[in-house]
Amino acid sequence: MKNKLSVPTFIFILGFIWYTFYSSMPQQISGSDTPTQEFSTIRALEHVKKIATAPHYIGSYAHEDTKNYIIDQLKKIGLSPEIQEGFAVSDRGSMSKPQNIIAKIKGTTKGKALLLLSHYDSSPHSSYGASDAGSGVATILEGVRAFLAQNKTPKNDIIICITDGEELGLNGAGLFVSEHPWAKDIGLVLNFEARGSGGTSYMLMETNSKNGKLIEEFSRANPTYPVTNSLAYSIYKLLPNDTDLTVFRKQGNISGYNFAFIDDFFDYHSANDTWDNLDLNTLQHQGSYLMPLLNYFSNSDITNLTSKEDFIYFNSPVFNIIKYPFSWIFPLLVMAILLYIGLIIYGGATYRITFAAVKRGFFSCSLSYIIASILGFCLWKIIFFIFPHYNDILHGFPYNGYYYIAATVFLSVATFFIIYRKMDAEKQLPAIMIAPLLFWIVICGAAAFFLPGASYFIIPVFFSLLSLFVLIRQKKPYSLLMVLLSLPSIYILTPFITNFPVALGIRAIFLSSLLTVLLCSFLLPVLGFYKHKKILGITAFILAFLCLLIAHFKAGFNDERQKPNSLVYIMNNDENKAYWASYDYTLDHWSRNYINPTANLRESWGQNALESAYSNLFQYINEAPVKQFTSVTVETTFDSIQGNIRHLDICIRPQRAINRMDLFLQKSFNFETLRANGVTPTDKMHTDGKIYNVFTKRHDNRLLTYHIRNKEPLELNMQFHKDSVPELVIYESSYDLLTHDLFSIPERSPAMIPKPFFINDAIMTKKTIRLVYQEKKTDSTTMTLVTPPETTTTANE
Repeated sequence: MKNKLSVPTFIFILGFIWYTFYSSMPQQISGSDTPTQEFSTIRALEHVKKIATAPHYIGSYAHEDTKNYIIDQLKKIGLSPEIQEGFAVSDRGSMSKPQNIIAKIKGTTKGKALLLLSHYDSSPHSSYGASDAGSGVATILEGVRAFLAQNKTPKNDIIICITDGEELGLNGAGLFVSEHPWAKDIGLVLNFEARGSGGTSYMLMETNSKNGKLIEEFSRANPTYPVTNSLAYSIYKLLPNDTDLTVFRKQGNISGYNFAFIDDFFDYHSANDTWDNLDLNTLQHQGSYLMPLLNYFSNSDITNLTSKEDFIYFNSPVFNIIKYPFSWIFPLLVMAILLYIGLIIYGGATYRITFAAVKRGFFSCSLSYIIASILGFCLWKIIFFIFPHYNDILHGFPYNGYYYIAATVFLSVATFFIIYRKMDAEKQLPAIMIAPLLFWIVICGAAAFFLPGASYFIIPVFFSLLSLFVLIRQKKPYSLLMVLLSLPSIYILTPFITNFPVALGIRAIFLSSLLTVLLCSFLLPVLGFYKHKKILGITAFILAFLCLLIAHFKAGFNDERQKPNSLVYIMNNDENKAYWASYDYTLDHWSRNYINPTANLRESWGQNALESAYSNLFQYINEAPVKQFTSVTVETTFDSIQGNIRHLDICIRPQRAINRMDLFLQKSFNFETLRANGVTPTDKMHTDGKIYNVFTKRHDNRLLTYHIRNKEPLELNMQFHKDSVPELVIYESSYDLLTHDLFSIPERSPAMIPKPFFINDAIMTKKTIRLVYQEKKTDSTTMTLVTPPETTTTANE
């Protein structure tokens, strides 16, 4: 390589990797002295502090305070907020009575309205909801305040909708879309969300049409730090990561943009989702999206953002957003293949590419990919074998997960340098590059057919082909030129090395291994000329060991990295027996006060998978002392047989303060129709034009989860075949195990937190009823509820 610059080029590459992450989000925080017409992160943070004072899920004591605070803030900036309240059922059978907070800024025209969207409820039962989604609410409150301070009247109406019940099944969004008259006027949605407590905020679109116009308009709005790409968009569509915006797309055919961050995923939905764990740079990033988009879309035509064309797109330095239509995918792929073949022929003709060197290149390339992937996979297995308590961090990403990612990257770099250590760059490098280029072209070909959003990976291929051309022409090319040709590969691939394990869990760390070696193969025109590859490999191995050593010493739990644990008391009224239950894989001294692993009844205790993010069952179940709790009463309000159909209305009324009620069917059963509190849940499927009732199109025996506020009863209106007898299993849960007078559960140590995603710290009762029809001698009818095994009570017990 001309101008022997191995050390400077190595430093430059490391610096550009740092720049890739550094430039993805703001690095300066706007303070409280920021002009009133501009977004201030510190002012927004004050909202987060107020919103995240305590857990504020539906039915909690703090829920009302949070709602009133948001209403007061909207009034302070001159708006007239209103409350929309009503029952709503999600497409997964989760019901609540949300209270949406809605306000409007009137525009000068009668075009479509712009909707600013986030939710204010926190996840039950211990999350403070600072990031998810107090940060979104605060972004909107501060952004709207700054917008109004500019004293500009927008062309389009601006609707602010702070939904409720999002964490319970997107209930507030469903209520707004299905029942509020303003919903039909919306042309575009900006939704602010979180799936962690920091890091870069990604833009992800939702639309029922093609994305062409949406990405064009987003580019025209010109946000300062856009972070988005069509691969993330394609993956997002494949994963079950619904947000409030999903409801607008599915049920209202309304498109929009999600803005969400995922770093520090271990804080998500946990007691650590507090304002002081929220990354202020991330909050600033959310504001940097809102202000230019609010100014642009409040004054542009958003009446029709549907498109007939999909775009490939990704953010980049200087150009902000690079985009091109899907119609270019195959021409670019064919062009790359032809250039690849042409360069092989040209290299062979000039004796720069030989069969022996190409064969060695395929061996080295394949070996590095295989070993790196195996190392990543085995590392994950070894980590969870040595530290089984990681299984209790249900996010899948432990507190020290970034050290494991770093260790994986260094192991992969070590593998690459050790395998390629004896390569003669001046003689063999053009031939050595044939294998990784073919591998990448195959990846791009597979993407073109199965994951077209990833087709922009063809861009690094073209730059590598250009590097190959230079290497064929020059045995000692200019180092600066080779580095510059490698920059697109670094910028495009590096973020995925860290994002995949964070988003998908540490189990996906082998993807980081593979991507690291793939990136190194793109950097061969630079790294291949380094003379001390073995030393670099050994150094990378030592760094990997150091990262693993640090991760080992940070593998335990302490006051800052707490162990999630769980405990539930279950009173089975069917058997008059009680149980302690825990979702924990690894018991600790707190849970062992009640759980004896040697007396586990899990295998013999028939349990239902209560609604959760992971649908896990209890890992441990022990017998517990029986304590009596008043159970629900079930009353018949109507029971009649008409032809072959039985019409049955019942009212299930809580007798104690409970937070949720889960209804299961004891055995397979088909309803003709079923309504809950006057609502028939539907999932509108625009892809096939059909509408499904989620009660009658079930995939399991869970019928309904009802999240209760103020002890409001559950009224079911059912129609089914007259010869059928439904058997319902009713679970009542209250999140007061640690405070109830009948128990003396000690507080957790500071090194513990309640396990998120499940019913926890709860008192649960179980009751089974058979809805038997009995005809009286008179014309009137009644119903009996049979509680197994023998006890029979009347409906009006």
